[in-house]
Amino acid sequence: MAVGFFYLAYYIPRENFWLTFTVYASLFGGMLGIYFLSPQLKWQWVFVGGLLIRLCLLLAIPKWSDDYPRFLWDGELVQMSANPYLETPESWLQNHPESVSPYLENLFELMNSPAYFSVYPPLNQAIFYVAAWGADLDTKSGVLILRAMLILGEIGVFFLLMKLFYYFQISSKKLILYWLNPLVIMEITGNLHFEGLVLLLLLVSVYALSKNKNALSGGFWGLSIGIKLLPLMLIPTFFSFEKTRKSKAFWIGSAIAIIASFGWLLIDDSWVHFLQSLTLYQGKFEFNASVYYLLREVGFWVKGYNVIGEITPILSGIALLGILYFSWKRKAQNLLQLTDLWVLVYLFYLMLQPVVHPWYLIPAFGLSLFTDKKAFLIWTFAVIFSYQAYGDPNYQENPVFLFLEYSMLALAIYWDYFRTNTKSLLPT
Repeated sequence: MAVGFFYLAYYIPRENFWLTFTVYASLFGGMLGIYFLSPQLKWQWVFVGGLLIRLCLLLAIPKWSDDYPRFLWDGELVQMSANPYLETPESWLQNHPESVSPYLENLFELMNSPAYFSVYPPLNQAIFYVAAWGADLDTKSGVLILRAMLILGEIGVFFLLMKLFYYFQISSKKLILYWLNPLVIMEITGNLHFEGLVLLLLLVSVYALSKNKNALSGGFWGLSIGIKLLPLMLIPTFFSFEKTRKSKAFWIGSAIAIIASFGWLLIDDSWVHFLQSLTLYQGKFEFNASVYYLLREVGFWVKGYNVIGEITPILSGIALLGILYFSWKRKAQNLLQLTDLWVLVYLFYLMLQPVVHPWYLIPAFGLSLFTDKKAFLIWTFAVIFSYQAYGDPNYQENPVFLFLEYSMLALAIYWDYFRTNTKSLLPT
């Protein structure tokens, strides 16, 4: 498996879909083989194996994603005491020619969003700053530092999962499904995405609740929002869960963390451009969607043009109503039921989004390991079909591959939520 990950990270470009798929599927099969065929594997062996795989990727420049140049660009601006929310990279180069360096010019050439304001929350900017400070104007060093921080976060996830599995009396074998999962390894360690840190903070929040440390739980949930905004949608679930609904400490801790995370956006009205970028992102981009694509085709048929600007707000409203309904209908009575509700909320939300990048699945997948639900595990395999688009010169998505991905997911959802008297294949 280490050889396969090494080959995938260093030598296979994302444009070579069939080779990517073949190696990825083999790695996923290897993970399942270890899970189902091994006896009670000691967690030490699982940990060392997964860590060595991650360390093998330490020097790789991401091939599946081109987000990292923006991470390093924002970090460099913060180090220079510039505000990454006030100017787009294009305008910054034009307005500050005296500060332009070959390093920044190179990052600009590699960047996928030079005409947009930064969409990354202030806590991300702090991480970018650390990478820029240590990189000393070297891209490879910046990537290495980002990767090292993410691997440390992954180690935290591993041990928190182990502690919580023990607390909930869940088989520790499930660690294999996360720690050796090719999507998790490639998208966090390989491609430098921060969903692993989101999962880490959500797990700390659950762990703190299990120890009746409500203020800490709320604080870490608030910090997870500071890394990625998506955990904000869990608010209704906390209101439906009696332990958090009645806890002033939980809400005070949450408020302090959120204010500390986002208060920086009040400087020079940075929040205006931050929200502008979020709005553009929600109303302009499309990738690997399901329900949205079906509605878009109806819009083409009825109106003759892409109705993304009309569909997106409607789907966002439906997502909000659905989250409120599920939170009210499936009131969690304990922590396991709360995490199960979080998984459902993530699933419903992602099914309605116009953009579903593969790494978006990771927080919900990690949480799903506390349940008997298999949809996100299946999706961590099926989502590889979305990379077919990069094999097309125009990045055109093929409906056949989208159908394969979402057919597999639909079957898993049916098995998880609509089929009665099912027995999980995964030990609990």
